[in-house]
Amino acid sequence: MFNKLKQYNDLRKQANTIKSAMSEESVEVSNKAVTIIMDGNQEITSLDINEDFLSKDKKKELEKEITNGIANAIKKVQRKMAMKMQQMGGLDNLMK
Repeated sequence: MFNKLKQYNDLRKQANTIKSAMSEESVEVSNKAVTIIMDGNQEITSLDINEDFLSKDKKKELEKEITNGIANAIKKVQRKMAMKMQQMGGLDNLMK
């Protein structure tokens, strides 16, 4: 029972270490309407909107570009996270 508790604690510490390491990472995605910066924990730290897209007639296009930008940023962060996990020994290392 204590062995399981120790494994759980070790796993929690490793997860916190990874979360901390990922918070230091960031990705930037730009398209014609927006520039998005997202940290490794998938939190948007900056959103810059091109002034040309602030008019009402471009509202739908702006919404589409923001949605696409966020989706692309999440994909980039996930790829970066996977590479970081591999460098840190991967999930196999967590289960030992």
